[in-house]
Amino acid sequence: SVQSGSPTRRSLASAGRRAMLDESGLDGADVTLDELDPSLQDGHRVAYDREVPFELRVQDADARPQEVGTLEAIRCKILALGDDLNPQHCRFEVTSENDLFFHFTHSVDENNFREMQEKQKLMIDFSDYVAVIIKMLNNCIKEPQSFLAVFVMQRDGQARLDFIQNMEYKFVELLSLSFDASPEEVVRQQITFRYNSVKGRLALMQSKLHDMSALVKVKNPSLLLQLQNQKVGARAAPKR
Repeated sequence: SVQSGSPTRRSLASAGRRAMLDESGLDGADVTLDELDPSLQDGHRVAYDREVPFELRVQDADARPQEVGTLEAIRCKILALGDDLNPQHCRFEVTSENDLFFHFTHSVDENNFREMQEKQKLMIDFSDYVAVIIKMLNNCIKEPQSFLAVFVMQRDGQARLDFIQNMEYKFVELLSLSFDASPEEVVRQQITFRYNSVKGRLALMQSKLHDMSALVKVKNPSLLLQLQNQKVGARAAPKR
């Protein structure tokens, strides 16, 4: 007999969970949905994709940017073309869940990077560029009191991302990236992709829930009835 909590029992349970995921098609569908991402259509691969706390500021023409902006979680997606040792191009896209039309892009190849390197006196090569940006973004997540990401937007569609380190006695700008508001067609494609992704995952989860309900109905009908009664009770509960 197999004892509860034994490695064999846990392995069987894990295998059962994997089989349920395989049968639902959820894992495979996620891959299929990601393949439809318009950001990947030109051969780029995703090197980074996380939400990072940004301070958003607006700058009017011939005026200084806001002294204090609004803090918001911005999705940062870094896409690389070529291999890690010999990259050809880097694209950095920022989007917001609060505003579907918020979409800015930073695009750089080796020639553009040389200009940045000279202007900002950077001590890194283009092959290290993606890794350095990823490190700075992660620092903003792990140590938000010491590392800041300030995104300054102008009315003409241009923007700038400043990575700043708080040294207690002064603020030091580590790196500055120029962004442009993405063209309307790109924004439309991205919104369509995000909408279809959410819709597709919702349909998959509903299908998985239906399959689980059918399984519980066969194995333990009274448990299914109890779950359904809880659902009805939650809907009928008065709001406070």
